[in-house]
Amino acid sequence: MFAVVEIAGQQFKVSPNAKLYVPKLIKAEGDKIKVDKVLLFSDGKEIKIGNPVLKGVSVEARVLGHEKDDTVIVFKKKRRKGYRVRRGHRQQYTKIEITKLEKEN
Repeated sequence: MFAVVEIAGQQFKVSPNAKLYVPKLIKAEGDKIKVDKVLLFSDGKEIKIGNPVLKGVSVEARVLGHEKDDTVIVFKKKRRKGYRVRRGHRQQYTKIEITKLEKEN
């Protein structure tokens, strides 16, 4: 059983008990999230594809915590001008665990 869902503008393939990193969500650790934007759902026997989303299918998840990615260095230089800029960036993510996939009949 799996589903393809859209969370914060990105698509993820999820299954029960899966842990994944999504772009930072404004939720506290331990909060529950219900995702209604399910694009595809498979229960092992049949596959349902939404147009663009499926009605009656939802995914529940639990927030495990917030983390930062490794630092990415952005270095700019213009030759013979003495111009050098070094900046770093750390993308923020939320770690979630998929608790259940629900399908209404």
